[in-house]
Amino acid sequence: MTTEETTTTTTTTTLVYRGNIYDTNYNLVTYGTYANENMDQRFYGEGYSYSFSNIISAASAGFDDVFGDLLRTNNPSPVDGKTNVGQSLRLTIDANVQNALSAYMANMGMAGSIVVMRTDGSILAEVSYPNYDPELFDADPSYGENLMGGTIANKAFQNASPGSCFKIMSEVIADKNGITSLYDDGTWVDSGATIVNWDHDTGYYPVPERTLTSAFVNSSNIFFAKAFDQLGTEQVLADLNDIFHFCVPIQCDFGPIENNIEIYCLDDLRRSAFGQAYVRTCPIYLAALGREAIFGDMVKPFVLQQVVDTNDPYTQTVKGSTPYEVLGSIPENCRSNLLEGMRGVAGNLGLYIPENYEFYAKTGTAETGAGDYLYITGCLKNIYDRTGEKITYSNYEEYKPNGSYIIVMQLQNPAAFGFDFASQTGYLYQGIINTVLAY
Repeated sequence: MTTEETTTTTTTTTLVYRGNIYDTNYNLVTYGTYANENMDQRFYGEGYSYSFSNIISAASAGFDDVFGDLLRTNNPSPVDGKTNVGQSLRLTIDANVQNALSAYMANMGMAGSIVVMRTDGSILAEVSYPNYDPELFDADPSYGENLMGGTIANKAFQNASPGSCFKIMSEVIADKNGITSLYDDGTWVDSGATIVNWDHDTGYYPVPERTLTSAFVNSSNIFFAKAFDQLGTEQVLADLNDIFHFCVPIQCDFGPIENNIEIYCLDDLRRSAFGQAYVRTCPIYLAALGREAIFGDMVKPFVLQQVVDTNDPYTQTVKGSTPYEVLGSIPENCRSNLLEGMRGVAGNLGLYIPENYEFYAKTGTAETGAGDYLYITGCLKNIYDRTGEKITYSNYEEYKPNGSYIIVMQLQNPAAFGFDFASQTGYLYQGIINTVLAY
């Protein structure tokens, strides 16, 4: 008889504490504590907890979670005498602008999100409101239970119906395929389904020769529904993906942008043309789309400027994300008509545009299960813009004199303001422009 002995080996893994997160100006946004073994508690720099909660907190699947592997990679040298502290990150976000926009939304009573993107693809600000105190959320379980539904989510990175902002893509697809004029009856009934324009009961209709530019500026649902109807599902989906990278995930450093479009019947195809039916996207994608609309190319959004030494954030350990990474391009012969249309929409918003800037925009009113969402996807283009030179910025202070800004505003509580359409939200958007340029 042979007796075998089994030996059990216990392996203890030492926790690597997450490093810090800094903004583009090296302001300390969030950091960890090393006081207790195997406890990784996060704290925020003074004044930054609320404005950054939805995009950094692990509770919101934010950067502390997404960049967890980088933050837990051992720093090149010990931190406070500890060898198990991770390296740190420097974001492209400007914490002062982030704070100011968050405060603006709170003061105005706006629910929703704001995204501001530079033309190299870097995100300058990404605000979601209402927000919360992430330190209190971690410390007190009852705090989270008493928050309003949806508060924890990052609305800037959450999919929803985009409404007529989708027509930026529909306009280009129609133009590319030679559809530049259609009969617009204001109310279109076919196979039991009814599609109407927002102004269908004004006595303006029918419009026998609605031009593509007129359809875009006046946001005609019927024009673009008929255009998609003529082209068919296969052609529409091919163009959406080839030109706008809409149908496959975009692998960004902060996580994948996963748009949605599902077409089960002809009515779905038609309603997709104006951002309804099963079309979903997020404000960050709309910012990338706005960039493509004005400059011709869609570039990948990113937030990671550098990985840095926790002992000295001015010392880079790993390069950040690549700027100007092109995802899709609008055909050259389709660009001028879209720009003309976006100038027309912008001109109807009644905004004051500061000297040395031009403004382009598309509005969107989206019907959702939670009520209407209103959007403005706009670009504040500097007349001295140098985007074509593809400058790589190590310091975004150098961007300001000739930089342009793509600004997306999503308003999820329009009833609180008495708004029915996105075109009524101009004064709220004006405040965002003023805030961005103030810094």
